[in-house]
Amino acid sequence: MRLALDIWSVFAVTLGALFFLAGTVGLLRFPDTLTRLHALTKADNLGLGLVMLGLLPQVSSPLGWIGLIAVWLLTLLSGATVGQLLAGAVRPPDWDRASARDRDAGPSHD
Repeated sequence: MRLALDIWSVFAVTLGALFFLAGTVGLLRFPDTLTRLHALTKADNLGLGLVMLGLLPQVSSPLGWIGLIAVWLLTLLSGATVGQLLAGAVRPPDWDRASARDRDAGPSHD
């Protein structure tokens, strides 16, 4: 049973690291700030979740599990908050007016 848990840990942590790498590639390759931010927050949240799932079987005490889960939840909350603040800071000033115009115009039938 221990071997299966160790294999799961290696698999999940490796997959999580690959998602971190994909987020970093998206951060470096995408053209503008909003798409970079989207790629980074999505991939990093999934990568961190996989790393935590890989680390949980290696922790022996329930207090350690609670600590890992608390760190994961705090990181998810702070990442989402920072993502929203950064997106609001870089959003073009006419963004709200343009989206309202598009919404009022309805679907186009070209």
